[in-house]
Amino acid sequence: MGAPLFHVDAFASGPFTGNPAAVCLLEDPADPAWMQAVAAEMNLSETAFLHELDGGAGRFGLRWFTPTVEVDLCGHATLASAHVLWEARRLPSEAAAHFETRSGVLTATRAGDEIELDFPADKV
Repeated sequence: MGAPLFHVDAFASGPFTGNPAAVCLLEDPADPAWMQAVAAEMNLSETAFLHELDGGAGRFGLRWFTPTVEVDLCGHATLASAHVLWEARRLPSEAAAHFETRSGVLTATRAGDEIELDFPADKV
């Protein structure tokens, strides 16, 4: 299976700084064993896998894998995923990205040169 794969330095002001994550753009959901193998090969703290959901409108399925396990939530790989969608022109720059994850729906929007993330919060 071939799919575009990006290496992104999240929270960075320049190359080789920040928090690295890999982002893989899929056409359809992939086999979890394959995603785990890709994440192990990338050997970064997290590798994000996303695919557009039926109906589009900026809705994507998003999963994160470390080199050894799938995780429920990863902020910097979500930020990297939104960045890749806009930079690769998979999503218009003015459109919000809505990620459906095991932790609920996460939203990313552009605010000038920055990306704002809206994550679910537990009630106190």
